[in-house]
Amino acid sequence: MREIRPALTRYVRGLLIALMSLLAGCGESPPLDPLPPGSTVLAFGDSVTHGTGAGRGEDYPSLLAQRSGWQVVNAGIPGDTALAATARIEALLQQHNPALVIVELGGNDFLRRRAAADVKEDLRSILRAVKQANAVPVLVAVPEFSVLAARFGALSDAPIYEALAEEEGVFLISDIFAQVLSRESLRADPIHPNAEGYRQMTEGMLEALRAAGVLSSR
Repeated sequence: MREIRPALTRYVRGLLIALMSLLAGCGESPPLDPLPPGSTVLAFGDSVTHGTGAGRGEDYPSLLAQRSGWQVVNAGIPGDTALAATARIEALLQQHNPALVIVELGGNDFLRRRAAADVKEDLRSILRAVKQANAVPVLVAVPEFSVLAARFGALSDAPIYEALAEEEGVFLISDIFAQVLSRESLRADPIHPNAEGYRQMTEGMLEALRAAGVLSSR
């Protein structure tokens, strides 16, 4: 039975990825199957995934693990870009064999003034690598940083995220990051949440994941 169960799990994941690929051409987010407690989730991102701006254990992957019962691996690297991250995703997928991968990247690319179209294609490569590993990708929308918009609490998601999610047929967690950074009381600095910001970001992600069906109510 020990050999059959992993094979069955890979088979079910493969069917789900195939369904996602079919829906990609329809411009619809795919339905997600519930992920049981103990499942491995890879949080793949930059300093926001790492938890910069808050203390140990106050990062969103740690909080998500506490609330979901999942085994959440924090693979956030401060300063990472979508471009650089394309070189490390496959090794992490092989190492951890996650069932779900949460991708939060692009902010540092925007700060470096990279073309949005190029950032979009790097993110696409990451999402497709996740699919090829028979894991389910979830994309987190990142705001395009604007001093003026941040000052007036009006940050919004960069348009590439919604477009990419529709094109690739992946579930998108939208608005949450932008809403947190739009409130000075939730920021440690202009581009990072503080402890309360990460808590509210996690609450929003949990709500989105429950709505998608991947997380049961707890």
